[in-house]
Amino acid sequence: MLPSPSSVVHLIWQEMLSGQLWFHLSATLLRVLISFIIAMLIGSIIGILMGRSKITDQFLDPWLIVFLNIPALVIIILAYVWFGLAELTAIFAIAINKIPNVVVTMREGSRTLNEDYNQMARSFNLSKRKILLYITLPQLLPFFAVAARSGIALIWKIVLVVELLGRSNGVGFQLHLYFQLFDVTGIMAYSFSFILIMLTIEYALLQPLERKINRWRG
Repeated sequence: MLPSPSSVVHLIWQEMLSGQLWFHLSATLLRVLISFIIAMLIGSIIGILMGRSKITDQFLDPWLIVFLNIPALVIIILAYVWFGLAELTAIFAIAINKIPNVVVTMREGSRTLNEDYNQMARSFNLSKRKILLYITLPQLLPFFAVAARSGIALIWKIVLVVELLGRSNGVGFQLHLYFQLFDVTGIMAYSFSFILIMLTIEYALLQPLERKINRWRG
């Protein structure tokens, strides 16, 4: 039976006043931020290398296929079993689930790089640093934006599972706690709070940033 909207709002307000809502939301957001940065950095480097080097692509592609198809839950459980129920393990489990998606997007992006631009830059004796900053990276930015948008959506889902299985704080932990208590009001309160944060980041940060990055195409 669903709780009334007023009871959900009342619980959210109580959790805000007590500081519990902010504490658990901030714990989740910190994990999302750190794992997102790690995944984007590592995934972009690997993806670009695979897109520019056939040997690297042939060597890493089978591993990429494996990690793309392993269920996220399996990776999370194995990470906790092998490395323990630690914060670094949680971040690692989130990032490792995200990295393959970034690799695929950035690999395709690096394959579409226009070599004519590089040849023109070399004819003007531009340094490798300037070629990277002013020619290569602007072509890759739209793919980076796509990887970021799709990746953050995946991380939002994975972080809750990671917290549910092996952390003592965060939104996922609270959802598990209220589930054990059969408290639907608590589940709805933290779910709505989590969704609100997701939408705020999406519309206030990610979409404007993506539009700004894509302007160079016009």
